[in-house]
Amino acid sequence: MPELGELTPLTYLLLTAVAFAAGFISSIAGAGGIITLPALLWAGVPPLDALGTNKFQSVFGTLTSTHNYFRSGHLDFRPLWPGLLAAVAGAALGTWTVTRLGGEQLQKLLPVLLIAIAIYFAVSPRIADVDNKPRMSNGFFNLLVGGGAGFYGGFFGPGMGSFCALAFAALLGYNIRRATAHTKPLVLATNFTSTVIFIAGGHLLLGLALCMGGAQAIGARLGSNMVIARGAALVRPVILAATVAIAIKLLLES
Repeated sequence: MPELGELTPLTYLLLTAVAFAAGFISSIAGAGGIITLPALLWAGVPPLDALGTNKFQSVFGTLTSTHNYFRSGHLDFRPLWPGLLAAVAGAALGTWTVTRLGGEQLQKLLPVLLIAIAIYFAVSPRIADVDNKPRMSNGFFNLLVGGGAGFYGGFFGPGMGSFCALAFAALLGYNIRRATAHTKPLVLATNFTSTVIFIAGGHLLLGLALCMGGAQAIGARLGSNMVIARGAALVRPVILAATVAIAIKLLLES
C-alpha cells in the first residue's frame, strides 16, 4: 500500500483535526465524508487513494458512535441484520462500479435530493423525539434501504447518513434518536466493505488513515453523546445545515 512521503507533519496535523470535526458532525448528521474527502484531495492525495483513506478512517468514527448508541440503549441490532447484509452487498457493487465508471450524473442529481431532504427535516412532524406509526414493513425496508444505501455509499457517499436517518424516521416511524442510532450500523457496514475493496486495490495511505481514524473516534464519541442528550433539538438543525452545505458544494462543483 502506498504512503505519501511528501505530506508534511503540518498537513498530517491539519487532516487529523479535520477528521476530528468530521467525526463529531458525522455522528450527528452523517456528513463527515463531505469534510474529509475534499481535505484529502486538497492535500494532494490521488483520488482513489483519497477515497480509500477516507473510507478507512471513517470506519473508526462510525464504529465508536455505533457502540455508544448501542450501550445507551438506542440501538437494537436484531431487526437490522437483513439490512446490514443488503448494505454489504450493495456497497461491494457500488465500490466496484465507481472504480470503473464515475459519479458525474449522480453528482448532478444529488443536490436536488439533498435539498428535498432538508425541506422534509424542516417541516415534517415525524422528525421528533417520539416514535410514529411505520409506513413500511421491516423486511422490505431492510432490502430497499439497506441495499440502496449500501450501493450509494460505496459508489458515491455524501449525505448517506442523512438519507438513512430520513428513511428510518419517515418509513419506520423511528424517533430522531433511534433513527440516527440505527443509521450508524448501515454506514459502518458500507464503509467497511468499501475499505476492504480499496485496500485490495492498493488505494490506502495507512499512516495517515490511522491518524485520522483516531481523531474520528474521539469526535464521534462526543457527537453521539450530544445526540443522546439532546435529541431532535440538536439533530434537526445539524442535518439541515449539513445537507444544504453538501448540496451547495456539489452545485458549485458541477
